[in-house]
Parts: sequence; C-alpha cells; structure tokens
Amino acid sequence: MSQFGKAWAALVLAGALLPGAGAAQGDPWAGPVRGSWVRTGTAAAGDVVLASGGSGAEIVVGTAENLNVRQAAIFLAGDIEAISGYRPPIVATPTAKIASIRLVTLGNGTVPAAIDASTLRGQWESYRVVTAPGTVWLVGSNPRGTAFAAYTLSERLGVDPLYLWTGYVPEHRDPLVLKATRFVQGPPTFRYRGFFHDDEDILPRPFDARGYPLQTGDVPVAWYRRFFETALRLRMNMVAPYVRVHRRFEVQQLASDWGLYYTSHHYDILVSNPFGMTTFNLAAERGVRPDYDWFSNREGLLTFWRGGVEENHDLDVIWPVGLRNTSDRPYTWPEGTSDADKARVFQEVIGLQTGMVRAALPPERTPIFHFTMYSEMLDLYRRDPAAFGLPDDVIIVWPDDNDGHMRGLPTDLGRWKHGVYYHLAYLGGNLSKQTTHTVAPATIAGEFQRIVQARATEYMLVNVSEVRDYVMGARMIADITWNARAVYQSPDPAGRFLTWWTQEYFSPAGSGAHAAYDRYHALLDTPDKLWYASEAVQNLIERLWRRANGQPFTPFSADTLAVLQARIVRLDSALAVEGEAEATMTSAQQRFFSVDVGIGLRIDERQTRAALQLADALQAPDSAARWRVTRQALQPLEQMESDLARAEYPPFERWYHETWIRAGLQRNNPHRAYAELRAFIASDGRSRLEPPPGFGRPPTAAGANPAVRTP
Repeated sequence: MSQFGKAWAALVLAGALLPGAGAAQGDPWAGPVRGSWVRTGTAAAGDVVLASGGSGAEIVVGTAENLNVRQAAIFLAGDIEAISGYRPPIVATPTAKIASIRLVTLGNGTVPAAIDASTLRGQWESYRVVTAPGTVWLVGSNPRGTAFAAYTLSERLGVDPLYLWTGYVPEHRDPLVLKATRFVQGPPTFRYRGFFHDDEDILPRPFDARGYPLQTGDVPVAWYRRFFETALRLRMNMVAPYVRVHRRFEVQQLASDWGLYYTSHHYDILVSNPFGMTTFNLAAERGVRPDYDWFSNREGLLTFWRGGVEENHDLDVIWPVGLRNTSDRPYTWPEGTSDADKARVFQEVIGLQTGMVRAALPPERTPIFHFTMYSEMLDLYRRDPAAFGLPDDVIIVWPDDNDGHMRGLPTDLGRWKHGVYYHLAYLGGNLSKQTTHTVAPATIAGEFQRIVQARATEYMLVNVSEVRDYVMGARMIADITWNARAVYQSPDPAGRFLTWWTQEYFSPAGSGAHAAYDRYHALLDTPDKLWYASEAVQNLIERLWRRANGQPFTPFSADTLAVLQARIVRLDSALAVEGEAEATMTSAQQRFFSVDVGIGLRIDERQTRAALQLADALQAPDSAARWRVTRQALQPLEQMESDLARAEYPPFERWYHETWIRAGLQRNNPHRAYAELRAFIASDGRSRLEPPPGFGRPPTAAGANPAVRTP
C-alpha cells in the first residue's frame, strides 16, 4: 500500500477526516466503512449523542430544501431508528437544547464557520459532514450533495446501502453516539452515474395462463422504490427504470423527486417508449401511424418522440437521442443506403430531437442528451465521427461488448463529453447472464481504469437487471465512479475490493469467503460456462433417445467429456471452500452468501454431475443398466431444484421460476436440463422435449471462451 493509502486507512479507522481543499477522499476499500463513525463505550469530547434511552436528536430540514433532501432525511430518520430504536422527528427549525442533524444546501440556510463555503461553492455534488457541540452539519454544494451527505452518515452509523438485497441488519446501539467528525467530500469522478433495470421478467406482476409474469404487466412501485433507494445509498444520481414493461409516469416522477435523473438506453429515443408504440397503443394515443420508419413516416416519428418530451419535460431527464428500432434492433434502412446517407440522416434526426427538447424545457432547465453508440451505430460513428455532426451538448456514450469489456473508447475527445454503457446483466445468446454474476472484479477494475484514462467520465449507465444478482459488481462500480482517483492510487484494486467486500459483509469469515469468491470467479468467468453442462445434458438425452428408439447416434464428444470431468473436480473443491466459509457465518450472512456465491456454483455442479452420469448411461452395456444410471442422473438436478427453492425467500419469491425470458428450454432457464430429463424418464424414453431452433450451437459471441466447445 502506498503512503497515501496508509494515511487514509488510519484516518478511516480513527473515524474523523480533516478538511481538505475540496479533494475527493481516499481509498474506499482501505478499512471498515459500515459503523466506522460510531463511538463504542463512553462518549468523548466533541461526540454527538444521536439517541439514548428512547430520546435523542432531531433532523432539521429547512422549507427551502428540495424534495430529494427531504427524502434523504426520511431515510436517515428510519436508519437511526433501525439502529437505536429511536426515530428522530424531522423539523423545519431547530429546537433549543436538543441535539440536531442539520441538512443544508448552500444558499438555503446558514452554515457554520467551521465549513468554508467557498470550497463547496460551484462543486458538483460535494458535501461536508462536520460535528459541533450538539450538532451534526450535513452541508452540500447542491441538493444532491446534501442528500449524499445523509446517505454517507447512514452507512457510517451502521446501515448497509445494500440491505434490501443482502438482508443485513445493523447492530443495535443504545446510546448511539457519533464520533467527532470532520469529513470532506469533493466532486465525483463520473458526473452522471446510474443503474439500468433491463428485462424485468421476474418481478411480481399479473401472471398469464402458463404462470409466467406478464411482459406487459405493472411491476409494483415498491420494487422501484427498492431500486431507487439502493442507487441513492450508493451515491448514484441516475436511473433507467424500465423499457419493456408498462411505463407509468408515477415511477418517473418518483425518480426525479428523489433526486435521480431519469433516463433510458439506446432505442428509447427521448424517453418516448418506442417499445410501446403498438404494445401499449402509444401510436394511437399520440395520433400517428404505428410505422417506425423515418422515410415513410417522418412527421409521425417526430410527433411520437415529442410525446416523450411533453410527458417528461418537468422532470430531471437525460434525453437519449439517435435512431434505432422499437425492440432493441438495428434500424431498417432502405436497401442501398450508403454510410454517408446514414450519417446524414443521423445528423438531421439528432438535430431535430435536441431542438424539440430545447424548445419544450422551462428556461431554468439546461437540457442534457446522450447518444449511445450501441451495435451498428458504433460502427457507423467510428467510420466518420465528423459526419454525424453531433451538437456540442450531446454526450457520446461508448458501449461494452455486453460482457463487461469495452468495445471502444475515445482517443480524441473533440468538442464533446464522453461516457460509457456497461453490462453486469445481459440477455442474448451465449452472453446471457440473468441468474448469477459472471463479470469478475478484476474485469471491472481493469475496464474502468481504461475508461477513466480515456476520460469517458461524463456518463455511466450499467445494466443491473433486477439488481439482486449483481449487488457486488454494482457496489464496486459505484465506488469507482465516485472516486476513481483514490481507487487507482494503490495497486491491485480488484484484490483490495474483494478483501474489503468479504470483510465488510462476512466477517469474521472474511478470508474463507475471499477464497470462495476466488474459486467462483475462476470457474464462472464467462456466461456460457453456467449453461455448458446444461447443454451437455440435453445433447446426451438426444443420444439416449436415439439409442432407446433404435436410431443411429453419434458418440458423445471425448473432448467435452474431458472438460466435464476436469470441471467437476474444481466445482466440488470450490463448493467445499464455500461450505467451510459459510459454516462460520451468521444465518443472515449465510443466506446472502449462498445466493451471491453458492447458487451459481451449485447450478453448475449439479448439471455437470448429471451430464457425467448420462455419459455413463450412454455407454452402459444393456438397457437395464442404462436406465438405472439415467434415473440416477436426475438426482443432482432435483438437488438443484431444491437449491433454487431455498433461494426464493421473501421478497424474492419465484426468483428462479420460468418467465417470458426464461421459457421452456431457453438458455436463461435454470430448470431446462431438469425439465427435459424428467420428461424423458417419464415417457420411458419414447419422447423428449424439443430445444428451440439453433439451440446448442458453439459459442461465437464476444467474450465466450473458445477453449470450451459445445457438446
């Protein structure tokens, strides 16, 4: 560790930070964070008692403060109650002789002389946490900075920012005493930072006749509250809440009221919801033909996009611009359209889109735009960036390969600001990862270092789907985007993060948990690894069916068999390490650990074992032996069904059930091997479930491991 890192660690452990000249603070993973500002034992001089014996401080929020500051105060009051049992009242003016926590945004009230307002003025989302006799000052350079000061205080008092997903319950403290503190937080590295909740297929909503959640059903607002609260506690300031489900203005309003910029991704132009053009009858509502074609329905598209602007112009929005089809597909150009003509159309379309937003916004709102160069748009842009003629205030957003590796980054910023679109979750082919996380900390650390070096730091949107399966990566990215300078000041950021993460969430089993994560990431380093054994099961059932019905079949691949045999040894070893670590944890830690580490390993191990047993069955000398071993192969898959059921505790019921995405024998369905083998056995080998067209083809997408061949 560098001298900088050692100094920071000492300050964190001491619980107080001396003021600096507005500089961002040190390594976020140098030591304990949660509860690190709480005094245990007798209060010292300068400490502030926040709760004691059923009474305590009040939270002061002036009437001039924004709604997002008031919401942060509500969360802070609930957090103090969760820790101490006492809920501070929220008042507009302080009461004499009562300790107070005062949330003040520069310009909305008086701040103490101990806080040099000049070092905050004009800073983006900067803040100070400073104690004085009987008072805790949370002062922000802007309303979001003030709110982030409150969320920082909550974590340092003991509340896990990810508690909704980890199940962590803060340690009870009565009295609850805040150490004397002078904490200085400068502006974040990335200006706009947010989560994209794509493919919301497993959240509760009305169900169809098959028992699948309806793709068009309304997800309860309670889930969006969870998403938005998590983003705020991680000091994110942006959210893209949905694309394919029914869009309700109340959710967009909630995001904006809580202090989150509302945005969307590359085909949701001007947040107009092109997916709903026919699905939700938006074309008819806006009085246009449902033809998403610039050449035949130009005025219709302009009117349709204007509908998104009219609906959302009073909210905090980062407006997506560009031209892509309604269901996340490339735009269909007339045959023979040249690249030069495509660039000309993009330039015209984006000019009109930005113009209509500028005309619609109130004078006090400065419009913010992003052009996300996903898929074919990236190729077009790279051939001739100048031809696009993007307006100066459009952020150019560079995509990854859908698996956490950047496809490109700017080498010359030009007159624009740049950002990135990143994936922890993804739906599509061999890169689908909807069940467990496969983008390792080392990948995140390396790619974001490249992003920072390229200065693509104006905007960062990361696809986290329904969050639960990606909380570790989400936390790591949140910390990097807030303070990349400190993260990369010391060597081995991925190793430091994993050490911090396992100590913060699984102490005293931190070292054992670290070893389990290392095994996990070594085995599940690409998405296709999770389904490799499942596809082997299906290919073996095909051969067993042919053999049972007297049809010719090809032998099972010796190379695939060797991969499975080597893999089962590594999986069993990893699960042994996971089990040893889990045995020393509390029940709450065990529950989270079994999902974050155990479930992915178990899905892989159960299916690999079943595949090996089916390979033995295929080689059996007679029918009786073949069926005996085939039935034995169902047992590990039944174990897997039990593993998945145990991970479906509230509020995550039906989390691994089939949905409109995880249907039948699709790759995303963790039950597919079990379903096919069970059906095959039940029919005495006379029938089998048919996989979808193209199923089982060798992985060819970027990020897939060419050394692992499909059976």
